[in-house]
Amino acid sequence: MKYLLLAIVLVAAVLWIRHKAAAARRADTAPRTAAAETMVPCAHCGVHVPAREALRDPAGAAFCSPAHRDTGSGTR
Repeated sequence: MKYLLLAIVLVAAVLWIRHKAAAARRADTAPRTAAAETMVPCAHCGVHVPAREALRDPAGAAFCSPAHRDTGSGTR
């Protein structure tokens, strides 16, 4: 009887360890959230666009589209 109890305890311990290891692997492969990207307002309409997608004029002002860039700043 004591060997049966010992076997049950050992099986439970092995299952518990495997469960914890699998949870750790799932946590390691969880998708990471992307870092926040800098947003800049359009100099024409004020809509915020990602800095890497903003169109710039020679003065360095950011615009959301070629039409707004061609119109210029100061109309806002």
